[in-house]
Amino acid sequence: MRYNPLGRTGLFVSELCLGTMTFGGSGGMWGQIGALGQGEAEPLIGQAIDAGLNFIDTADVYAEGRAEEITGQALKNLKIARDRIVVATKVFGQTGDGPNARGLSRSHILDGVKASLKRLQLDHIDLYQVHGFDDATPIDETLRALDQLVRHGHVRHVGVSNWAAWQIMKALGLSERLGLARFESLQAYYSVAGRDLEREIIPLLKSEGVGLMVWSPLAGGFLSGKYGRDQPGQAEEGSRRIAFDFPPVDKEKAWNCIDAMRPIAEANGVSVARGALAWLLHQPQVTSVIVGAKRPGQLADNIAAAQLALKPEELQAIDCASRLSAEYPGWMLARQGDYRRNQAAAAAGPRSA
Repeated sequence: MRYNPLGRTGLFVSELCLGTMTFGGSGGMWGQIGALGQGEAEPLIGQAIDAGLNFIDTADVYAEGRAEEITGQALKNLKIARDRIVVATKVFGQTGDGPNARGLSRSHILDGVKASLKRLQLDHIDLYQVHGFDDATPIDETLRALDQLVRHGHVRHVGVSNWAAWQIMKALGLSERLGLARFESLQAYYSVAGRDLEREIIPLLKSEGVGLMVWSPLAGGFLSGKYGRDQPGQAEEGSRRIAFDFPPVDKEKAWNCIDAMRPIAEANGVSVARGALAWLLHQPQVTSVIVGAKRPGQLADNIAAAQLALKPEELQAIDCASRLSAEYPGWMLARQGDYRRNQAAAAAGPRSA
């Protein structure tokens, strides 16, 4: 298991992160995603930690807080030393009946962190992430509230999830100008079947030294290998995609990706899912890929992706099947910038004696 720095923090996290969205659901959307109780989820956490994962991601809205409760109790029952694990959670979604029980206002953030700490049975959260963008709250109010949590020791670092590039850049600029704790990571959807992040956001993360946590790396199970162009409805009963068709996927393109990955997986003696995860782990901007599971075997297969080294020609085949179509201004930047990029690369290369 490799460990990567989280943004500019100096904190190192495993390249795979255990997601907890399958914990605790009892009905509605959360029940469709996963309904693992304490007795089922706890061994998965132990399995992940034994495999070298030191990173767990949850959220206050997962199963209406039950996922945080299960995670916290599991860490206590398994007697996991606090400095051995990096715990991330999120704030933004609806957690009560009142009009102020959601969003990124100072009020909701301060209430949210107290509730999360109680459910997790922790004295601090390592990475506290805003789970979405709040059009009703000024960004600087959100950033000041998060900075207060860092200064008071309730939170060590802050991150963001599901924001656009301009929103992230505005927040980073405000944090620098106002001397506030900045977003050190982005949690975002990225997969072989959904590479939209590469247009604007990944260049931003690279430029500003922000880490990338990937959610839904298998496109909600679509890249598991259970689906194919000729058998789109033959995934195993109970598959998440059948019950909860999310995130949106261009199915024709996704099937092309699966067609390209299947022979690569067979040649390496692995599942299509493991190949899709390995492709992400080969992407230089990725800090950690969040993997969730309902069964120990499924988790073991996901964890094994960290050991799969894809050959250059295999990576190229997957890239050809999955790459984004050219869009403006990307194609113009590429056309106009070639000379200066090559000039800079040549100047940075080794000098002859």
